Formats: sequence, C-alpha cells, structure tokens
Amino acid sequence: MLSKVKVSQNKNTQVDLSSICTLLKYSLNPADLTELHVIRYEYERDLLPLILSNCQYSMERGQETLMECDLPKIQQQILTRFLQGKPLITLNGIPTVVNRQDRNYEIIFKDVKGKVPQVSCIICFSIILELQSYSDVCEALSTVELALGFLAMTGGEPHMQLATYLEEVLQMTDNIAPHVLKAFSRCSLKHCVALWQLLSSLKSETLLRLKGHPFKDISEEYKHPLQEEHKSQLTSFITKSSAAAFLMEIHEFLLLVLKNPKDTHTFRPDWGLKETVVPYMDGKGLDVPPEVDEFFPEDILLSQCIDAWKFSALLRRERNQINHG
Repeated sequence: MLSKVKVSQNKNTQVDLSSICTLLKYSLNPADLTELHVIRYEYERDLLPLILSNCQYSMERGQETLMECDLPKIQQQILTRFLQGKPLITLNGIPTVVNRQDRNYEIIFKDVKGKVPQVSCIICFSIILELQSYSDVCEALSTVELALGFLAMTGGEPHMQLATYLEEVLQMTDNIAPHVLKAFSRCSLKHCVALWQLLSSLKSETLLRLKGHPFKDISEEYKHPLQEEHKSQLTSFITKSSAAAFLMEIHEFLLLVLKNPKDTHTFRPDWGLKETVVPYMDGKGLDVPPEVDEFFPEDILLSQCIDAWKFSALLRRERNQINHG
C-alpha cells in the first residue's frame, strides 16, 4: 500500500516573521541570559507529538493512504509554545558555538562500570507500565543519559535509588515529570546501564509504532528485508525466555556500533547476525543464553539486522499485549 502526504495550506502557511517579532517583545545581551530566557525543546519529546497531533490519516479501499498535515496550525502552536515570552537575543558578545560530537556510550558505559558496578535488572521492566507516551519514554531516556554522564565522571553508591540520586545529588526534581521520577524509584544506580538499554529499545519500538524511523542514520546495507522462512524462525525464537534480553543486545549493537557510515567495512553485511552479536556480548563479559545458540536463526545476515529487530520487537510487543489484555 502506497502513501502520500497532503499539506493543508493557505496564504499564511509560510513563517510570518512579523508574528515572531511580535512575540519577542524585548531584547537581552548574552551576558544577561538565564535559563528561563532560552528556548528549550527536544524534537522527539516536544515537537514530534505536536506535529503528529495535527496530522490526519485517511484510506480508501484500493487507494493510497493519505496523511494530511495542518501546517498553519503546527506553526501557530510552535510559536505560542516555544517563542512567546522569550527575548530577542542581541548579537553583541555571542561566543562561537561548536556542535559537540555524539556521545560515545560504549566509553561512557565502561567508565560507569569502573566506578559503579552494574547488574541486570528484571524489575526495571515494570517501569514500562509507568511510561504511557512517547514523550514519557524520551524524557526518561534523556534523564538516564544525563545521570550516566555524571556517574561516569564522579561515580556513586550502587544501591542508592536512582530517584534519590536525581533529587538529592543532581537536584533535578523541577525538570522531571512526577510520574517519571516515581518510576525511577524502582531502580538503583547499579541498574543505570540496563535501564538505558531498556529505555532506548522501548523508544525505538514506540517510534516504530508511530511510523517513525529509529535507524535512519544507519547504512542502507543493513536494511535488507527478511525472507519468510526467517520470520517463521524468529516467531518461534521470541517465545523463549531469553529473547527479550538478546533483542536488546541486538538493538544496542545497532545504535552504538553500526551508526558509523564506514561500519560496512568493519562489519560486513554478508556476515551472520548471530555470529556478530555473540562476540559483541562476549566482549562485554556477558553470558550468551543457550536458547540463543539453539534457536536463533543461523542464516540471518547482518544485512538484515534492522528488519530482523523490527519484526521481532513488534511481534513480541503484540504478543505481550495479548497476554496482558
């Protein structure tokens, strides 16, 4: 089924600079800025839900799926939500801004484990019940990533509750939704790496259900489709008790290892997926569950890793919903 996008337009569809100037009623020098003056947002937590709430889908039998976006309404909501009440920052004295490189979480995890011993956490899976929206998941993941950055530098008490660490050490209470902070009370600092793994995977699953693309920056060489026999084999594998943990290891490998465009030279797409991920787990000192050796398909290639994870993650989620429905 094909799809296309229709954009609702009128004469005000283009950004109205006069409207922006009206919202920015006063100006400040950079030296006088405080946190309240700065426009703060995260695309996936703040902008994406706003955009999706102003899109409508329609479909007729035998016809294309049509997504209609109301751009004027999106523009107005962005202006009033993010720009209204903010100052116009003058150019005098603004320092040069250099974009920082993406964090290397392989190094961060290594530093954290050196200062705060980490363990797996089955109880952390219950945090999913507290996160009801994509915005919640993004906020929770961003908070854990911030905590990991501090733990990598300063360390911490492994048994301290994560919520306590955020409240008393980092003093972030005002910046975290109460129900997200409550969810963190189930976990300790020794669970932070496992929690990142869980939340990053949940974020990708949720974005996938919203028709998003969690792996858009990964080479197309790793996005070849599965064959039907592979889907049948994976359908059998995800019923095993170790399936969830192995899928999260695959997901972590996708995000942390295959994000570099040159990775096709280091990790050849014609390698086996299992024979690549298992050594990755060995390198982290993890035991590979016997069920993975016995039941995970041998002939799924690294070139099919994205489709394999997508298929398995969505099917497993559907089955969990049926079991808890």
